[in-house]
Amino acid sequence: MNLSSGRFVSLPSSYVDRVDGNTTQFRSSFKKCLGSRYSLRVIDQPAFEAQPLGRWRAWRNRRFSGLVHYLWEMAIESGAIGGSTKKGKLFGSFGEQSVICFPANTIFNERFIHIGRNTMIGPDCTLSAGMVPGQQCLSDRIVTIGNRCLIGKGTGIVGHFSIEIGDDVWTGHNVYITDQNHGYEDISRPISVQTMPEKSVRIGNGSWLGYGTVVLPGADIGEHVVIGANSVVTGTIPSFSVAVGSPAKVVRRYVNGAWEPVVSKATGRSSDSC
Repeated sequence: MNLSSGRFVSLPSSYVDRVDGNTTQFRSSFKKCLGSRYSLRVIDQPAFEAQPLGRWRAWRNRRFSGLVHYLWEMAIESGAIGGSTKKGKLFGSFGEQSVICFPANTIFNERFIHIGRNTMIGPDCTLSAGMVPGQQCLSDRIVTIGNRCLIGKGTGIVGHFSIEIGDDVWTGHNVYITDQNHGYEDISRPISVQTMPEKSVRIGNGSWLGYGTVVLPGADIGEHVVIGANSVVTGTIPSFSVAVGSPAKVVRRYVNGAWEPVVSKATGRSSDSC
């Protein structure tokens, strides 16, 4: 390697292997980024750490890695929203032992949102009532979340009219629940300013919504229902059933003391068969 310029960058071999795994290819990419003024020197990890810069980086990582994690854990604990916190007191009701984990995403018009007891709402979740902050809603209960619920990370609950989530409802990550949608019929106006009539949403006690489930206006999910991952619920799902797909369709039901596949009238085959 040409070091005639006297200007080179030293990197540990472990870094090169982690980034590319091919030293020759990495040298080529390095040259394209920094040109010929600098050369790359790849040395093994012990030799790298023996250099002043390498020793400083190793010391810094050992010293501050634990501190960063400690501070982050403090932020998580201190930033959580509970019923006794300043933010928690803005809600219509906030049950005992319930928590909204830090960091939260968008939360507004809290006084129209009610959370039961022993409920955990994961980090990065959105809770909103109405179109914009400060809006006067039509009802005191736009969003209601029951007791002992677990709302997965990244979930969005966007209420404009009425969203009712029963007791003991659990969701996977990145679930989206809303009672409002956009219209598109008027081609002279942007879709973003066209609205459709809101339709209430209900999720019954003891139900489970898998990862990425989308619950749209008018959805009525019964008790003890499983919604499969990435399903889209648009209508009624009866109690004691399993539904999957887009739109979600019932594939299994609890009948006469046993879970039975639902037989399609069109094909004569069970809906959950391959």
